[in-house]
Amino acid sequence: MRNFDFAPLYRSTIGFDHLTSLLDSVTQREQSQPSYPPYNIELLGKDQYRITMAVAGFVDEELQIHSERQTLTVRGKKAEDSKARNYLHQGIAGRNFERVFQLADHVKVTGATLENGLLNIDLVREIPEAMKPRQIAINGKAPELIETQQS
Repeated sequence: MRNFDFAPLYRSTIGFDHLTSLLDSVTQREQSQPSYPPYNIELLGKDQYRITMAVAGFVDEELQIHSERQTLTVRGKKAEDSKARNYLHQGIAGRNFERVFQLADHVKVTGATLENGLLNIDLVREIPEAMKPRQIAINGKAPELIETQQS
């Protein structure tokens, strides 16, 4: 396990003390989470993301997506199979799962689709107008929005 020294961070920043607890909780959660189901996280464009989870055998009614306070939780609960099956080999996992993702500030879930055994969850970062950079007026001139060009 790695230990991080946050002393340089504390010397030059204010209000980021929650960062240490966030990093601790993420590393603890990552160690305890199983690897099922597999997933990808994609950057689709500036401030647009997609989580794709392989959920073969699940239908819409067996999946639940919940977003609350910068946490995205995806749960899968398989319905009871009424047929008695005699598998010679069972390689397709159909077990229940819960996967938790930490979301950054202002990241919102915009939609989800289930197609061909893949659950796609689309996210977007929407920075409020009040938090965008502004030019500060000197001698009473009105502030104007600064157009930032980030690549």
